[in-house]
Amino acid sequence: MTAALDVMRFSPRSLLWVTATVMALSSLPLTAMAATTLNFAHTHPVEDAQHLAAEHFAELVEERSDGELKIRVFPSGQLGSDSALVSNARGGQVDIVLTGNPYYTGLVGELNVLDLPFLFDSYEHAYAVLDGEVGQSLLDLLGEQDLKGLAFWEIGFRNLTNSRHTVESAADIEGLKLRTTPNPAHIAAFEVLGANPIPMPFTELFTAMETRTVDGQENPVSLIRSANFYEVQDHLSLTAHAYTAAPLVMNKAKFDGLSAEQQQLLVQAALDAAQFEREELAERLTGDLAFLKEQGMQIVEEPDRASMREVVAGPVQASFTEKYGSELINAIDAARPAE
Repeated sequence: MTAALDVMRFSPRSLLWVTATVMALSSLPLTAMAATTLNFAHTHPVEDAQHLAAEHFAELVEERSDGELKIRVFPSGQLGSDSALVSNARGGQVDIVLTGNPYYTGLVGELNVLDLPFLFDSYEHAYAVLDGEVGQSLLDLLGEQDLKGLAFWEIGFRNLTNSRHTVESAADIEGLKLRTTPNPAHIAAFEVLGANPIPMPFTELFTAMETRTVDGQENPVSLIRSANFYEVQDHLSLTAHAYTAAPLVMNKAKFDGLSAEQQQLLVQAALDAAQFEREELAERLTGDLAFLKEQGMQIVEEPDRASMREVVAGPVQASFTEKYGSELINAIDAARPAE
């Protein structure tokens, strides 16, 4: 007993040291004691606007939380392919993921509506839908799949490239081996056009085009440049045949574990970073096209989009309506800005 009491006995100097230490710790800001770091993964190159927006998002979150929340960004597929990232976000191995809408449609079938060919007339039309009630309702459905939809970021209007010949009309697409996303709407559209669509991870695409495993692919101009596709593709046609949104999602359990203030901060930072990315992409477009021309790409700026729309829009939309009804498509049509 005496020994135990001796262990518990403090000298005046020891007591003063313990007291000072406790007071010093209690005066530290919350960031020094309980900072939370969230991992954010995507597959696009560091030169792409998507990565710049991710870094901007990280800066906003850290600044607005006074360092209480930190975001560590992993670009270029460092943590896996698009499909793997979505799976890992659901399982909690990755906290935050950004990838194209087609990679979520296997979980939430209604999201297929956003990838229907020739659905959106303009960027303004797409934003009116994504930032409105339709967009929020679609993000909410991800909650049933262990994901929290924070905001819709952007990949953009998709344009066709290939290494074989110029594409000026629907007839020129026939016979091309084209990499697509795994989205049923994308695959169906190119099948109707007579192409051979081949779903493939984005991280494998450059090599597939270089080895002529596929003739071409379809992506926005900004990504065609940042991914160096001009090195293995000769022809670009500005078909703008489909728009691709990019849901920014978070593991739902991790999101639910944050305070209400932190949750609101993350959602608002996601929305602000989405706007940052949209502005960045718009500013880059003219310069990106000029750069691709300088690299030798043959660009068809005004292909016959009407011939493509006539072939694919009706059948592919009808297939979606058969499964999910017409309510979503009607709502998207109603959101079209007045001319």
